[in-house]
Amino acid sequence: MRTATEHTLPLHEWSAAALVDAYRCRALSPVEVTRSALHHIAQWEPHLNASYLLHAERAIASARASESRWLRKQPLSALDGVPLTLKDNIATRGDCMPLGTRATTNAPAAADAPPAARLREAGTVLLCKTTMPDYGMLSSGVSSFHPLARNPWDVRKTPGGSSAGAAAAAAAGYAPLHVGTDIGGSLRLPAGWCGIFSLKPSLGRIPIDPPYTGRAAGPMTRTVGDAALMMRALCWPDARDSMSLPFEAIDWDNWETPLQLLDGVRIGLLLDAGCGLPVDPEVQSAVLRAAHVLEDAGAIVTPMQPFLTRTMLDGMDHAWRMRSHLDLAALSADQRASVLPYIRDWADSAAGLSGTDVFRAMSQFHATRVATVHACNAFDYVISPTAPIAAFAAELPSPTNDPLRPLEHIAFTVPFNMSEQPAASINCGYTHGGLPIGLQIAGRRFDDLGVLQLSRAFEILRGPQRPWPTPPVAGA
Repeated sequence: MRTATEHTLPLHEWSAAALVDAYRCRALSPVEVTRSALHHIAQWEPHLNASYLLHAERAIASARASESRWLRKQPLSALDGVPLTLKDNIATRGDCMPLGTRATTNAPAAADAPPAARLREAGTVLLCKTTMPDYGMLSSGVSSFHPLARNPWDVRKTPGGSSAGAAAAAAAGYAPLHVGTDIGGSLRLPAGWCGIFSLKPSLGRIPIDPPYTGRAAGPMTRTVGDAALMMRALCWPDARDSMSLPFEAIDWDNWETPLQLLDGVRIGLLLDAGCGLPVDPEVQSAVLRAAHVLEDAGAIVTPMQPFLTRTMLDGMDHAWRMRSHLDLAALSADQRASVLPYIRDWADSAAGLSGTDVFRAMSQFHATRVATVHACNAFDYVISPTAPIAAFAAELPSPTNDPLRPLEHIAFTVPFNMSEQPAASINCGYTHGGLPIGLQIAGRRFDDLGVLQLSRAFEILRGPQRPWPTPPVAGA
């Protein structure tokens, strides 16, 4: 339901739930909301480069159709008429899908990918696609196709990636709803660096095309409640995803539970990933404060030992390098030359790997899975930093700026891709410079609703947050 506070906010600050409440009682029209969103995007976009394929006329037409349904009291869903964005790599029928790189042929997609199809069926209003780095292989907004994406909290910083534009758009208020993808942290890392909420669901919970080990689509929103609303629409099986889970009647409306349910909940606290970049002191302090907040509410918080090893992280890195090396080798010389040099250097470093090397590298996906599940078995949930550092310079493809050390920042996130466990990122504080700090909350496999519930509990307990960033004033 709409809160008293939301009555006084500009429309780009309203939650999806509040908008639908207003549509239902005819206090607002989807057309009015869409026009307001488009105006707000126009103010922000020159500074952020978060959008791709923004079709204002098409969005207004969708909003008019939604308005007609609400007037007839026949909305398609609880999301009908709510504006949203979709990441570049989520196909939308008739639109080009460059995957963030100038190397693609960029032919129009023949059909909607599963997340796009489900949200179109729900009556949402697609404002635009969002930007990403080449092939989604960076945790930044550096792309050979899209302009450099930036973080609305500080435009000198990256929004993260690979769901770069989606995270920036959510923090900037382009729309209440956004969809990104994640194979090693590409939902949670940018969510943490932009101060928003995101859920990487259990593998197969939200069907995706093409499917790949560890790959997931997920909601990116300002609030836990809006993510729960999206899960209702997104979690339907689709035959195009060979790992799609069977339908399960999950009560996504039950995302908000009494805080007393935290009593006795067992939470593991992971402050050392085992490898990768060291945790920045400001990040560690924020995560420790979050742990104390949950402990004060009745949870049993227990420090964990690290379980990811350098062999595991390097093995996954080398396997992905070989995959990309083969993908780039299949391109024409001109196409290959147009890929970001950082990604070319990273992929080409696999050229000398033997079959034995690749087999050993591939085996680390399963080793990571086993280690993660074993380490988490003693707990209902595990909390950790989402990333060991705050957002880094926008121009850098990765925090190390070294293609031979490209994954040093994903050691907290990637284990939960391999273990298929749901994991969210929610804001838990700010650096002295005002940059958001993400708290990762991971649950047992298939307990997506539980992760939403614990995230909501923390969302309440963490207290007031800083105001969302506003567009820079011209000439300021």
